[in-house]
Amino acid sequence: MKIAIIGASGKQGNMILKEAGTRGFEVTAIVRDKTKITDAVTIVEKDLFQLTAADLKQYDVVVDAFNAPPGKEELHQSALAHLTKIFEELPSVRLIVVGGAASLFVDPDKKVRLLDTENFPKEYYPTASNMAEAFKKLQQSSIQWTFLSPAAYFDYAGKRTGSYKLGADNLIENAAGESYISYADYAIALVDEIEKKAHIRKRFTVVGEKA
Repeated sequence: MKIAIIGASGKQGNMILKEAGTRGFEVTAIVRDKTKITDAVTIVEKDLFQLTAADLKQYDVVVDAFNAPPGKEELHQSALAHLTKIFEELPSVRLIVVGGAASLFVDPDKKVRLLDTENFPKEYYPTASNMAEAFKKLQQSSIQWTFLSPAAYFDYAGKRTGSYKLGADNLIENAAGESYISYADYAIALVDEIEKKAHIRKRFTVVGEKA
């Protein structure tokens, strides 16, 4: 299987790249600066907004691990809109998006999102709201998308346990009552989804235990 990872030099993108490489996939890193990739993979040096259908048609799955810099959070919307337009020309290629937790619901009726709650950190709101809006528009598309939301506490330094629990559109917790996932275990869940194809045109979420 041929996998391309947009933003493969970022923290999560690089962990997904490494995890996919251990499964025997043919992995390509799509980055703006090829010097940031030290892994033994094929590298395409190109900005996300310059990508075309011709660039991506050879892959079975493309992972979108793009992360907008501070002050440019709207790029979460425009970047995913650009990719959605490309994938309308690529009906046989899957797009899997590294999503955010803030658009997950916190009530059974699915009316209140995490970002709508009173104690949601204001400093994260620009990123959260733009990612949530991008997700809403993705849901309206006809492409083969999957959106994976992490737990509320997304821990880069967390251990790779190899264990996780899946949810759907609601924020979920582990046995300790925590909404937690390490970057490493998130990468495992995402690559498992590449293999299992269990959430076509669906969003799901993942929670893990602290090691």
